[in-house]
Amino acid sequence: MSNLADNLTRTAQDHPDRPAVRLDEHVLTYAELQEGAQRVAALLKDKGVEPGDRVGLVLPNVPAFPVVFYGAVQAGAVVVPMNPLLKGREVEYYLKDSGAKVVLAWKDMAEEAGKGAEAVGIECISVDPADFEELLGAHEPDTEVVERDDEDLVVLLYTSGTTGQPKGASLTHHNMMTNAATSAETLLELGEEDVVMGCLPLFHVFGLTCGLNASVLTGACLTLIPRFDAAKALEVVGRDRVTVFEGVPTMYAGMLHADGAADADMSSLRTCISGGSAMPVEVMKKFEETFGCDVLEGYGLSETSPVASFNQPGQERKPGSIGTALRGVEMKIVDDDRKEVEQGEVGEIAIKGENVMRGYWERDDATEEAIQDGWFLSGDLGKVDEDGYYFIVDRKKSLIIRGGYNVYPREVEEALYEHDDVAEVAVIGIPDDDLGEEVGAAVALKGDASVSGEDLQAFAKERLAAYKYPRAVWIVDELPKGPTGKILRREVEAPEGALQK
Repeated sequence: MSNLADNLTRTAQDHPDRPAVRLDEHVLTYAELQEGAQRVAALLKDKGVEPGDRVGLVLPNVPAFPVVFYGAVQAGAVVVPMNPLLKGREVEYYLKDSGAKVVLAWKDMAEEAGKGAEAVGIECISVDPADFEELLGAHEPDTEVVERDDEDLVVLLYTSGTTGQPKGASLTHHNMMTNAATSAETLLELGEEDVVMGCLPLFHVFGLTCGLNASVLTGACLTLIPRFDAAKALEVVGRDRVTVFEGVPTMYAGMLHADGAADADMSSLRTCISGGSAMPVEVMKKFEETFGCDVLEGYGLSETSPVASFNQPGQERKPGSIGTALRGVEMKIVDDDRKEVEQGEVGEIAIKGENVMRGYWERDDATEEAIQDGWFLSGDLGKVDEDGYYFIVDRKKSLIIRGGYNVYPREVEEALYEHDDVAEVAVIGIPDDDLGEEVGAAVALKGDASVSGEDLQAFAKERLAAYKYPRAVWIVDELPKGPTGKILRREVEAPEGALQK
């Protein structure tokens, strides 16, 4: 029997006065975090929340997030974290699908969350610091940490997927505890003196596991940025002497190109990790050269709690690779019949281990399709080398088939990233009567750059096989991104007439 909240109990006992969470000048010690969580647990029980009930959470990266999260977990509830940018209709879907009993929403999001709550007939509790503190003050701290079985759910994380409505990945206490521990010990090498940069959204699995849960487990301090801003991130690293930076590739690119990057004090950084999507090798190289630190790239999904593989400290690091399987995790590459392919061949990445979700919430058919014999099919195409290092080739659904030839968008993107004026790229397939699909590229440029789409096309043509280079390149101000800053290829559309025959 174990509850993820046991980690907070232990750390608060061992290090009560250490800073747990920081947002600029606002600091919560571990004792204060625990007391706040205990009052939240009491509040939720007062609202009729019982072990196993779902509790919605619509909060940005503010100190209230860990307080409410651990309070709900301590009470034995299943947390349903949501993007604070969701509209009422979207919140309604999450609340209805999960069967949530109550939802807590940050003051700026309470109106939209309230619409969703009203539609399903549940209460929305507004989290406005002053009023919320008063509300919690009316409840005595509840010191009971409700016993939960390893296989009981602790978090329902909704994944957007590429088709249909979002599905809830059902993550257990065992999933979340082991992945936080493995991340903290083998990847981040966290200790109580560390300061972790919390600019990844905590409602997303990467920030939740590797940021919040790993920090609480080890007594490290998590310093928050409510919404990522590259210049602010550079400032916070220097101000708080951040030792561990966790981000997605667009964050690294943003910091690299931010005003003041050349003068930023990044000397405290010990470890930088990147996930969420493949990091362009050029961005990684330039970040390491500019700031004098190593970036370790890895891989995972909401369904795997999230970390499955990483380039780990003390081992050989292969740029462009997502590293080797983590402790407690197995990986292999399979074909469409789920048979393992030869080493070096491209196939789908399959994952098995203590990190794999219990299934999709009330979606037995989707669960059976995704998990067979304990192996979760990721939907990502990859290959493995002779040393056991995995390489992402692309999302299975992103594959472009041009005249019978497979074109992997990632490979085309890598070629365009080599151009000095390119900040971000998304390569997509454009329907074509003759070839089935053509290759198109949306490109966002750095600062004052003014290179043309035709020039970039010629640049790519020199670096790629004839069937791979993009027949259409168009310049955009910015690319669509998800909550973590990950580029959303599926939302990129070619402008009218982009493909000239």
